[in-house]
Amino acid sequence: QVQLVEFGGGSVQAGGSLRLSCAVAKLTYSTYSMAWFRQAPGKEREGVAALDTCGNIAYTDSVKGRFTISQDNAKNTLYLQMNSLKPEDTAMYYCAAALSCHVAPFLLFSNRYSYWGQGTQVPS
Repeated sequence: QVQLVEFGGGSVQAGGSLRLSCAVAKLTYSTYSMAWFRQAPGKEREGVAALDTCGNIAYTDSVKGRFTISQDNAKNTLYLQMNSLKPEDTAMYYCAAALSCHVAPFLLFSNRYSYWGQGTQVPS
C-alpha cells in the first residue's frame, strides 16, 4: 500500500514562498504519476501540479509561472515550490499517487489517483 505524508504548510504572507514536501513510501513501481491537489473551504478539490514517469507534467493555469513540482527519487520525496503566493492559494494541499501515466490535462484529474495523503494547510 502506497503511503503519502505531506508537510511544510505554514503561515506565509502574500507574495511569499513556501515549499511543500510529500514523503512517499512503498511506491515501488516503474510507472506512476504524482500530483498536488488543493481544496479550499466550500470549493471542489483542484489539481494544482502533477508529473509522471512518462515525462508528462501539468500545472493548473492559476499557478503557472509561480509553482514548481519536482521529485527527489533518492529521498522518496515529492515537492511543490510555491512562490508569489496569493490569498486565493489558501487551501488544504494534498499529495496523490497513481500507478499509471496520463497526458495533461488528465494528470490533474483527481479520479486518476488512488493514493492520497492527509493534507497540509496553507497557510496554517
